[in-house]
Amino acid sequence: MEKGVLKADNGVNGLAWNVVGHTYVPKLLSEDAFVWHATIPAGTFVPPHIHPTQDEWIYMLDGELEIEFPDAHDKAGTGDTIRMPRGIAHGIFNRSGKTATCVFGVSPACKLFELFTELDGVTDPAELVRLSALRDVNFLPPPDAA
Repeated sequence: MEKGVLKADNGVNGLAWNVVGHTYVPKLLSEDAFVWHATIPAGTFVPPHIHPTQDEWIYMLDGELEIEFPDAHDKAGTGDTIRMPRGIAHGIFNRSGKTATCVFGVSPACKLFELFTELDGVTDPAELVRLSALRDVNFLPPPDAA
């Protein structure tokens, strides 16, 4: 990780990605953690998936997201923190009708930075699933395929 201040309108190495319709701007990258700012438009989602080697969290800056775990569905709003432990399936949905902004983080960083670089602009769901599996993010099959 580099020392210093990363300005609000900038990302690590000047990067910003479009991943599943969300805008992700990397803010911090080290071996131990990866943190990014996310803008999540209404009606978008990240399908249920598992990080087998990473704990993940979201701090809500504005708006509302729904989080679905196998045994619980929760809503999070401004100021809330969503905790998604490694190995537990979770899906993230913006059904609020308004854009949500938040800060995501994972620990350890593993290969997620590389994955987002590869997924930037990918629109084919099968390719998203294939690339994600190569970087230790495992999407669950859709309910009708189970």
